[in-house]
Amino acid sequence: MSHQLNREIELLKRVFLSLSTRVEENIHLAFQSFRNIDAPLAKIVIQNDNDINREEMDVEEECLKILALHQPVASDLRYIISILKINNYLERIGDLAVNIAKKVIQISKAPDRPAVDFDFDPLMEKVILMLKNSLDSLVQVDAPLARDVCRMDDFVDNEKRKANQLIIAAIKARPEQCEVLLSVLSITRHLERIGDHAAHIAIDVIYMVEGAIIRHTEMI
Repeated sequence: MSHQLNREIELLKRVFLSLSTRVEENIHLAFQSFRNIDAPLAKIVIQNDNDINREEMDVEEECLKILALHQPVASDLRYIISILKINNYLERIGDLAVNIAKKVIQISKAPDRPAVDFDFDPLMEKVILMLKNSLDSLVQVDAPLARDVCRMDDFVDNEKRKANQLIIAAIKARPEQCEVLLSVLSITRHLERIGDHAAHIAIDVIYMVEGAIIRHTEMI
């Protein structure tokens, strides 16, 4: 690796780390706003998305500059390609945090809080752990940790399924709360999608480390 390429990759790592931190922080805030039906906090989540979008573009520009100027090969090329793909997933995760925040604002305007007999904390905590570990696996170049993230996805899918069943039952029992309960239903879908994106990040880390494409395969 040339000295110039090494400097460019180190700069990319710093920019990407800043983006990752912002996305993780905004997810935490979005989940907290949902937990407490906190509209002012939800509005902060929405405002923060401007910084996330700006840094996402910065990461993409750095990747494209390295590809154009240095034409990296082997592990360096896999790293840049992986960062480009993961950058896209982080932008989508940031958008999902905003979607959750918008639903929280809608729920906060309802005369009554949604009555759903479901504890969302384990689901949100697992999603946060998936995102954290997927990004840690990238920083630490840790394929086994990335595989652990992929295995967590089943828990998220199962919890989302349970929540949806209870929400649908609540809609039937309390049709006057249909609108607010549909907002909660949307949030469960957003939670599942964040988990999916975290798993996709982990899959790209495995590719980066091992050169193995495991997407669409049974073996994680």
